[in-house]
Amino acid sequence: MKKCTWALSSPSEEQYHDLEWGVPVHDDRLLFEFLILEGAQAGLSWSTILNKRDGYRQAFDNFDAETVAGYDDQKINELLANPAIVRNKLKINAAVTNAQAFLKVQREFAHFDSYIWQFVGGRPLCNARKTHADIPTSTPESDAMSKDLKQRGFKFVGSTICYAYMQATGMVNDHTIDCFRYGQI
Repeated sequence: MKKCTWALSSPSEEQYHDLEWGVPVHDDRLLFEFLILEGAQAGLSWSTILNKRDGYRQAFDNFDAETVAGYDDQKINELLANPAIVRNKLKINAAVTNAQAFLKVQREFAHFDSYIWQFVGGRPLCNARKTHADIPTSTPESDAMSKDLKQRGFKFVGSTICYAYMQATGMVNDHTIDCFRYGQI
């Protein structure tokens, strides 16, 4: 079976590609998880984050936004000492800030899902990329998402991070057209 070339870099990336990447996500907890993980990935490889994903789930209380929103200095210091995650103070503080902003969006829209999917009109955008090189790092949709998230107080949500988020959560299908997952999604 043909696969997106990036998926062949490691077993964890291949499994992620085959089972998750590009599958539409509408569960608020999982949308929050990807928001935190994509922000943590900034400046690093996605394989680094995938390899630390279980550590993140444990360290961040399975990405329960209400719990993360209430993290205090003691908990942040524990996270900064935790080798199972990326120990970057700005990224850890951003996770807490983003949890607080996430909860505000949930209150306003009833679900984060209702808010975030509006940037693609509520339906996945199905692209037709021939090669990995054809995939952009940002789009007008990710620009709009980034701008709105920043206005709402979110951190580590630049347009490139937002586009990676859109790919991860299935808001866009960027599997190359020769990949077996392209037609499935």
